[in-house]
Amino acid sequence: MKVTVVGAGAVGASCAEYIAIKNFASEVVLVDIKENFAEGKAMDLMQTASLNGFDTKIVGSTNDYTKTANSDVAVITSGIPRKPGMTREELIGINAGIVKEVAQNIIKHSPNVILIVVSNPMDTMTYLAHKELGLPKNRIIGMGGALDSARFKYRLAEALECPASDVDGMVIGGHSDTGMVPLTSLATRNSVRVTEFLSDNRLDEVAAETRVGGATLTKMLGTSAWYAPGAAVSSLVHSIACDQKKMFPCSTYLEGEYGLNDLCIGVPVILGKDGIEKVVELDLAEADQKALQESAEAVKKTNSLLE
Repeated sequence: MKVTVVGAGAVGASCAEYIAIKNFASEVVLVDIKENFAEGKAMDLMQTASLNGFDTKIVGSTNDYTKTANSDVAVITSGIPRKPGMTREELIGINAGIVKEVAQNIIKHSPNVILIVVSNPMDTMTYLAHKELGLPKNRIIGMGGALDSARFKYRLAEALECPASDVDGMVIGGHSDTGMVPLTSLATRNSVRVTEFLSDNRLDEVAAETRVGGATLTKMLGTSAWYAPGAAVSSLVHSIACDQKKMFPCSTYLEGEYGLNDLCIGVPVILGKDGIEKVVELDLAEADQKALQESAEAVKKTNSLLE
């Protein structure tokens, strides 16, 4: 299993680190446009191999996509990150050009690759990759929902005062501060609905904190977060590489599912060796279905800025 990660900044390096530590990939290639930056990150990470007990080979490349040839999975993290006060949508102008060029370079050398898009605005960048490359829709995946759901579970565990491993929950919809739809009515603690433990007001607070999870960290850190995004990506890659068929909410191209068409947005999918193997259609509460429809309209509005 060969994995390429384009963008060797904090998010990309975290992706490479978590993938390597899980020890399921034979090689991870880090690519960046900054001279020797990816090479340096790769060398630094390789010097942890004996300490962290992994055998994955990590190599760096300054914009040389020949080194990515025959990758099974490629992750696009490149683009400018958010700064405090910025929305993900404000990044569209610069990042669209970057993502388009990167995706085309990857496909040139790895025509059978499965793409995972991380760059913001993530749903629109996933849609852009879908329209530009013409690949089967199962091979283009937007990461956002997996990250948003991890943040949701963190907030649920905080509210419940329990370990995160006790909690399960999912966020669907757009990967934006207003578009996320945390499914509080379906969230559980060891198979018991969290509505048994938390009031409606507290669950509303959890949902609100989840939606601004990225913005909260950007304000605190001065840039986008990287540990949780890196971990989210590594979980998706792991499920694909090992054909685990795990369910994650991911941004995928919809053709009628959930009553939505011609956009990429976060819904639960099964991830295996072929990428997205199935879209799982949930029986949503009326309020959640309405929120998903509203989120879809917002995503389409952002997509229109590509034209």
